Formats: sequence, structure tokens, C-alpha cells
Amino acid sequence: MATRQITTDTFEDVVSEGIVLLDFWAAWCPPCRAFGPVFEKSSETHTDIVFGKVDTEAEPQLSGGFQITSIPTLMAFRDGIIVFSQPGALNAPQLERVITAVRDLDMDDVRAQIAARESAEATK
Repeated sequence: MATRQITTDTFEDVVSEGIVLLDFWAAWCPPCRAFGPVFEKSSETHTDIVFGKVDTEAEPQLSGGFQITSIPTLMAFRDGIIVFSQPGALNAPQLERVITAVRDLDMDDVRAQIAARESAEATK
């Protein structure tokens, strides 16, 4: 599967289900251009994952909403929950490790941890 361009209008629908990897990038950024082919090749291997690209120049509200200050930044979502966010270009083995880790997450445990944190913050 090829990567998809993600916009503010399509974001919610894209990240709501399954595993989604987003590459926040800009055309003028050399590390972004280096990471692009690694990201694209991985999208062809992992057809069960949505690979999206967010052009930070074209989508300043979206990148600003996630406080993207360094590009490229890779974010992983699973079932609508951010489970990974890291700036910097990854090589292919590093990206594979991220994908494996996201796939291996126990989402019931993740949701329980989020609920516990929100409960603790509500009682402060």
C-alpha cells in the first residue's frame, strides 16, 4: 500500500481504527527526504497498516496541534490512541522495531493505564 497524504480534514477518520503511522515532514527538510523512501518501502511491506504523510507546511494546524517542533517526526496510533512519537529519521531496522512494538501492545492494558492516569488527574 502506498502512503496517503493526511490533512486536517481526513485525520480523524484515518487514525480512528487499526494501526496508523504518520510521518510529519516538509519538502525542504533533508532528513525528511532521507526517511521518505524508508517509510514508503515499509508501507509496501506492511499492507495492514496505514502509512500517512503530513506535510507540515501545508497542514500547520495539524502539526501545531501535535506540537511538532522537529521533523521528520514519526507518530504511531493504534485504535485512535497515540502510542509512539519520536522526532528524527529512522533507518529500516529501527522502523521495523517500532512497528513490531506497536503490534505487540496490549491495548486493553494501554486503555487501563490511560483511565488510571485520567482518574488520578481528576482527583488532584
